[in-house]
Amino acid sequence: MSRQSIMAAGVLGVLLSGCAATGAGPFSSSAAKDNWVASWGTAQLVPDAQNELPAARWKDASLRQVVRVSLGGEQLRVRLSNALGTEPLVVDAASVALSAGPGRAEVDAASLRQLRFGGAASVTIPAGAEYLSDPVALRHAGGADLAISLHFPQAPARQTSHPGSRATSFVASGQHVLDAAWSQAEKVTHWYQIAGIETLAAPGARAVVAIGDSITDGYGVAPDTNARWTDALAVRLREAKLELAVVNAGIGGGRMLRDGLGPNLAARFERDVLARPGVSHAIVMIGVNDFGVQHRNKEDTPQARASLLDDLKQAHRQLVASAHARGVCVVGATITPYAGSGYYQPGADNEADRQAYNDWIRHSGTFDGVVDFDAALRDPARPSYLLKAYDNDGLHPSLDGYKAMAAAVPLEPLRNCAFGAR
Repeated sequence: MSRQSIMAAGVLGVLLSGCAATGAGPFSSSAAKDNWVASWGTAQLVPDAQNELPAARWKDASLRQVVRVSLGGEQLRVRLSNALGTEPLVVDAASVALSAGPGRAEVDAASLRQLRFGGAASVTIPAGAEYLSDPVALRHAGGADLAISLHFPQAPARQTSHPGSRATSFVASGQHVLDAAWSQAEKVTHWYQIAGIETLAAPGARAVVAIGDSITDGYGVAPDTNARWTDALAVRLREAKLELAVVNAGIGGGRMLRDGLGPNLAARFERDVLARPGVSHAIVMIGVNDFGVQHRNKEDTPQARASLLDDLKQAHRQLVASAHARGVCVVGATITPYAGSGYYQPGADNEADRQAYNDWIRHSGTFDGVVDFDAALRDPARPSYLLKAYDNDGLHPSLDGYKAMAAAVPLEPLRNCAFGAR
């Protein structure tokens, strides 16, 4: 290497280390003129046959999907996804508008905005990629419902989806992305080929991404009610006047170490958390399915149990190191009781592992903050069980349980990200 190359590499190293020390990556929003912040998002997976949209329904079809953003602004852009596709995906028309409300296909006609991509109305997204639309001017409040409408000439070779949307989407034959009313639309309760909405936010606005399993995804929440714990947290943050968006990256059945219905959390942490613009914090709640599947499959010898606990700790350390390198703080979350689960039927050894894991999350010093969901939801008289008022099925919280989770999140660790000062 030449002396000039060595000097250049040294300068670059100083610049990058300086960015990490201040909690700002070299391409982060804080280093750029415009502060784009993820205001809504979802995790991506390949749907099984039960959750796929049949191929015949895609041909010359429009798909309108309603999402609730958590941060207001004057401009936004939409992120389309072919992240798990195997061939290029063509979207030949797209729009965004203020929705008439959850579960409704109608939009405010005056708010309809055609989406363009590099000035073009059509876009071809390579397999494995996600593409951003050009920014559009559309005034929207935090908590507003927006409708993303896409037209597809053909079905994707492999669908990229979020089956657990808990939101009604609409499919109509023909090209209708700029029509305000859809009178002949089929309803489905999944999201397809969309990954996020990003808002041009005020300086200092940031996003927290909650990543985890079905408890974060909102199992038990009725469609179109927006009653996940992350929804309640977004309301709480707005009421506290914090310019902090909330993105839900939960996947039902998700595990930290192995794939389930979707990719394992360690593998998807980069795309679902760190790659989102403006993210400053991640809340990580994962492990119940790692412990539960091991026990259910009768793979829980003492050696296997000890190995799983060690592997979970190592995975958390790796996530935190990756996040810190990108200027993102990580809030560790304890996992809630599930002794009443008929699905996993945990025993005393399994419960002992959960307790040891939670104690490590609380006291190891690995995380930049801790939210103790276990303490918030457990029955004091039977700590291995959910409190009856917070219990849906022995594993998942009730609606009141989700509210209690949102209330349990400490706001102070979310006000800043100062791990570099420790």
